[in-house]
Amino acid sequence: MTPERKVLPTSFANRRAAFLAGMRESASTPALVLGASFLGFGSLCRQSGWTLPMSLASTTTGWALPGQITLIELYGIGASAAAILLAVWLSGLRLLPMTLSLLPFLRHPGTPRWRYYLAAHFIAITSWANSMQRCPVLPSDQRLPFFFGFSAVLWSFSMIATATGFFMVTWLPPTVGLGLLFLNPVYFMLVFSVDLAQRTRALPLVLGAISGPLFHLLSPDWSLLLTGLFAGTAGFLLERPLMRWLDARRAARASS
Repeated sequence: MTPERKVLPTSFANRRAAFLAGMRESASTPALVLGASFLGFGSLCRQSGWTLPMSLASTTTGWALPGQITLIELYGIGASAAAILLAVWLSGLRLLPMTLSLLPFLRHPGTPRWRYYLAAHFIAITSWANSMQRCPVLPSDQRLPFFFGFSAVLWSFSMIATATGFFMVTWLPPTVGLGLLFLNPVYFMLVFSVDLAQRTRALPLVLGAISGPLFHLLSPDWSLLLTGLFAGTAGFLLERPLMRWLDARRAARASS
């Protein structure tokens, strides 16, 4: 017997209930996976000679593992402050399109502007991926509270995991710590696998999966940036033609 798919609510009693619902949804697989990744990050900080306050400050202000790892690696080899700033900025640049795509769904008339700036700080891969699926179906006044509830748990788990990983380094093998860092990207891909049923959304993922290895052969150092630029741009340009072709194909099947 096939188990029934869990149906998530599309509205809540009020904004407080939406905030608590976001916390509940986050305090399971998303928080555990992200927490495991930050266990590896905390371990890496200790191995790199960082102090606990430095490690926690990185998670507090940055809260983006690729940028935080870039910071540690460049700091460890004695790179200049300008080089570190540029590298971390380029790493964090991927969050700009995430912010631009999600914030319109979070807007509600009468909401103070500072809340949007605060929300932008908490837009990371996990919170963005979940919110892009959940927020559009919620009432507009409940989307921002839901997002804050979801992100608050993720951020709290990240802070606790960073500190825990920092003290676990004495018995956590380095290879295990590094492996934990890759759990979050894997979870991110699994979350977006549900969008494969929508072919226009699947197009950038497929293009990225195909072009990524090719760009890596061309330039390992720039392959990730080139893959994202190519797959995202191509997916954007091809979305409307693909939609017209799919609509025409459906119409032809319906008339036959």
